[in-house]
Amino acid sequence: MLKVERQAYIIHQVNLHNKVLLTDLSDQIKVSHDTIRRDLMELSDAGKLIKIHGGAMSPSFINDDDANKDVYAYHQKRVIAKKAVSLIKDGMFILTGGGTTVIEMARELPARLNATFISGSIPALNEYAKHPTIEVIAIGDKISKNSRFTVGSEAISKIKELQVDLCILGINAINLETGVSDNDWDIVQVKKAMIESARKLVCLTISEKINTRQPIQICDSKKIDTLITELPADAKILEPYKNAGIEII
Repeated sequence: MLKVERQAYIIHQVNLHNKVLLTDLSDQIKVSHDTIRRDLMELSDAGKLIKIHGGAMSPSFINDDDANKDVYAYHQKRVIAKKAVSLIKDGMFILTGGGTTVIEMARELPARLNATFISGSIPALNEYAKHPTIEVIAIGDKISKNSRFTVGSEAISKIKELQVDLCILGINAINLETGVSDNDWDIVQVKKAMIESARKLVCLTISEKINTRQPIQICDSKKIDTLITELPADAKILEPYKNAGIEII
């Protein structure tokens, strides 16, 4: 693979999954860790990604402003966000993760909605706080600087005290065999607790992440109640998930 092709692949993976690990990229592209490390440094210097310890992140993932042009698959995520809002009713208690799709969902909430949103995502909490009528509860603990999400035993303990109506997660990878997966150990532990504290799990993802996987499992596919993508519910790629008993929106 030529350098330009290799770096294009890296940028695509960063945009798709928000965060990538150097070791995973090395395995996927079949080049040395040093080669990937140099690529990440060059792409970081060019502003294409943010280099972090052991990997890289998408700049849009930690960008709170309204410059939507830098959000990967922005229009698809807007479609998903509007579908997700249709599930939210007055009086509900809703536990959410973070990520660009959840941010778009927060911006689509009806102005007169009366519900309670609980999250450990700093960007999501900032969006919820702008809403005129919803209640907002922050889950406290140590903040992961990479994801700007609260992690650790205190956050997990607080989540376990909850019993909410919906857990809404923007996800990085999903397939029927291994379920929902991610590549951040600390975030995975928090999301596991979130799922167990909710009556229903709603997963939000662009269709490009369907039938992909990351190294660490969050939950089995049987845990998913509703899967929302930008595609029509009868799209062929979603048929196996519907046949598995998952509601498709």
